[in-house]
Amino acid sequence: MTAHILLVEDEVKLARFVELELSYEGYKVSVAHDGLTGLTTARESHPDLVILDWMLPGLSGLEICRRLRSTGVMVPIILLTAKDEVSDRVAGLDAGADDYVVKPFSVEELLARVRAHLRRTQEANTDILQFGNLSLNRRTREVFRGTRLVELTAKEFDLLEYLLIHPRQVITRDRILEEVWGYDFMGDSNIIEVYIRYLRLKLEANEEKRLIQTVRGVGYALRE
Repeated sequence: MTAHILLVEDEVKLARFVELELSYEGYKVSVAHDGLTGLTTARESHPDLVILDWMLPGLSGLEICRRLRSTGVMVPIILLTAKDEVSDRVAGLDAGADDYVVKPFSVEELLARVRAHLRRTQEANTDILQFGNLSLNRRTREVFRGTRLVELTAKEFDLLEYLLIHPRQVITRDRILEEVWGYDFMGDSNIIEVYIRYLRLKLEANEEKRLIQTVRGVGYALRE
């Protein structure tokens, strides 16, 4: 699957150059030229990696890092900056950035760092399913909404795992029944509605945004 990279850079010529280089490497690239647009795009498009300029109109790259991390978004972030003091590097890493590239930089170095972070993410994500600030660890069977641990029963976990494997897809009740409960399940057909309600209560316990949507007459979809 093609990795999606969000580039947030207000220098239009530099942004275009980096965008072309990333596209040539086969990545899908989105570009934003100010902080607020960058933050909104990061939250809505769920990129696989963010390249973020430190100095931006509106919100700074540092502030974008802090806001994404505070809501549980753990996408790899590479900061681009002209600041090269140790204190600046520390500030960037403390804000939640994963890496730091000083301008002017070699595009080959930037591409190498992009590959390294995407490779690490792919290796780590074999057991992690994520949608927005909801994450599920298949190995430890832990679920988090942001930084909040969500305690689920075995069947609630199985149902949520199935929805996370098929994000944004409308899945029929019959298909859920077959895949999660098994073909030979002969119990109450309302069992899915009951478990969806349980999941919503737990996932939205702190008034978080609803992620499990009802598609009337069809089934359910995991989407914002």
